[in-house]
Amino acid sequence: MHKYIIMGIQGCGKGTQGKMLEDDFDLVHISVGDIFRWNIQRHTKLGARINRIINEGKLVSDEIVEEIISSRLKEHDWNYGFILDGFPRSRPQTEFFLESYDIDAVIHIKVPDKLVYDRVLSRRLCSVCGLDYNLISHRPEEENTCDVCGGSLITREDDNEQAVGKRIEEYHNKTEPVLELLERKELVVHVDGTKPVKDVQIEIRKKLDLPLDSLMQKESA
Repeated sequence: MHKYIIMGIQGCGKGTQGKMLEDDFDLVHISVGDIFRWNIQRHTKLGARINRIINEGKLVSDEIVEEIISSRLKEHDWNYGFILDGFPRSRPQTEFFLESYDIDAVIHIKVPDKLVYDRVLSRRLCSVCGLDYNLISHRPEEENTCDVCGGSLITREDDNEQAVGKRIEEYHNKTEPVLELLERKELVVHVDGTKPVKDVQIEIRKKLDLPLDSLMQKESA
């Protein structure tokens, strides 16, 4: 069983890299952001609270996130392990998590702030099926139209310059100290998130001593 945390500033590619590990190693990719969006799209009470916070460019409180993660992990559908994406983001969240779970490694994807702005402001979301696009790296075949369902592509409400700037500031102030704590426990592997997607994945697998076979088979298929 493998239990990983994947960390990095918004727009670094955590979701993409986590999904690739999930597919090839039967891991469960638990994304805090996806849980947030699920609740927002279904207009739950939790979704309304989260939406207000995100639109202000702030991070959701430790208490709310801890409750969400505790509930999700109690489902125990992660027979071969999990990749936790978007948590922990503060020292209290880290201490809460490490009290309950042993982890194998923390994957830290590093990208500069300028690239974060470029990537986040280029993101688009299908208004019907929720599929993610990026006008830099994953453009739809037809402009503003989802390749899968034909739905219109929209910009997330929190993907604006002011909100991104606030999230970058909060990341540096609150989340970077978490990395320092995890570094002292010798859990962190750092990878260069400015590389192409496949190269980032290769670097992750090499540093985690995971096989590259499935990745190479897909390339040759």
